[in-house]
Amino acid sequence: MFLKKAHSAVDRWNGSKSFSLGTIDYGMETQRRGRGGGGRRGRRGARGGEERDVRLSKSLSFALRHGAAQMGLNMSSDGFLFVEDLLSHPQFRSFSLEDVERVVATNDKQRFKLRPHPEDGRLQIRANQGHSVQVADLELRVVEHEDPDCPAEAVHGSYLQHWPSIRSQGLRRMNRTHIHLAPRLPGEGGVISGMRRNCDLAVYIDVHKALSDGISFFWSENGVLLTPGDSEGLLAPRYFIRAIRLKPSQCELPLEEKL
Repeated sequence: MFLKKAHSAVDRWNGSKSFSLGTIDYGMETQRRGRGGGGRRGRRGARGGEERDVRLSKSLSFALRHGAAQMGLNMSSDGFLFVEDLLSHPQFRSFSLEDVERVVATNDKQRFKLRPHPEDGRLQIRANQGHSVQVADLELRVVEHEDPDCPAEAVHGSYLQHWPSIRSQGLRRMNRTHIHLAPRLPGEGGVISGMRRNCDLAVYIDVHKALSDGISFFWSENGVLLTPGDSEGLLAPRYFIRAIRLKPSQCELPLEEKL
């Protein structure tokens, strides 16, 4: 019963994207849903291998950012899980250590970190950011005004459908511990993470002004700028510099609603 609840939580988190691992039904091999052919370790075509890695990456994101407790996995105070515990869980039973190492090494946004446990050397894995659960020590680096890499502005990616709410109320961290920002748009100046590539709205934040008002910012290990916002988890519209519609063509949006 507990495992079924954990599996349901994974599916709810992914919404309409059908996050289920397809070949896994908590202890029973089932026929793979959708495209991609067989899913066993020894039968990986090029496309099937890519889809398999995407499923593993999404599964890791859920477990490491949101669902470890629901799945019965013991996460340390600094956000690490033992890889052997993860792979013994039914949600990951069709994956190997080699699969995990490959997904971590090739993830274009460097979402995950592997390390040997400092005492016994057993391999551990952690998400670098994006948690909805509290993690005491993510090794975040505090951003100060005088830091050479303190950006004057940073960009938050979202979607045009949310712009009316964002423009009037500001950015909220929602169910996560931080609002995610990037120093520039993805692909500009080596930026690899901080916003989804399918975002069609970019909101630029005055980092120096927010810092002056006592709002904290941190760098994650993979170069994402994080802020918890104010006491209510909010970055108010007064910190907005500009907003850009990104697709189908770029254009600047008014920061104030026209009357």
